[in-house]
Amino acid sequence: MDVGPANWQKPCFVPTKSDALVIGFRKWLNKYAGGQVDWKGKYNGVLPPTPPREQLMDRYWSHVVNCTSCSAAYKGFNVLEVVLRVVSIASIAIAAAAKQGAISTAARTAMVLMAVLFYASSRCLARFIYRNFHYHDYDHAFR
Repeated sequence: MDVGPANWQKPCFVPTKSDALVIGFRKWLNKYAGGQVDWKGKYNGVLPPTPPREQLMDRYWSHVVNCTSCSAAYKGFNVLEVVLRVVSIASIAIAAAAKQGAISTAARTAMVLMAVLFYASSRCLARFIYRNFHYHDYDHAFR
């Protein structure tokens, strides 16, 4: 923007053949549009501010709501997450409410371990749902 639309070649070096289309487009833009797109005063030559990264890379409103298979999978995973949490709470409640001699120590321990496992699974599933259906950050530096 500092050098202007007519002098774009000076700061941008495009040496490969695949950049020929970019050069052709820029020449066409200079010839027929004065070097820039006419936004009819909408942005006054300056682009709007970039939205926050979570809003920019949000998958839920841009895709999941409109895709039937993704929305069905999203609903199914949410139901599974709730079921896992309810089962974990119910098994803890049963193990705590049962009288001392009604359930063996091994069964009580198994119920508590099952509750911990189900709760951990529900937390992992919640993280999976968030990363795959809502927001997944991508950093090009680490790929």
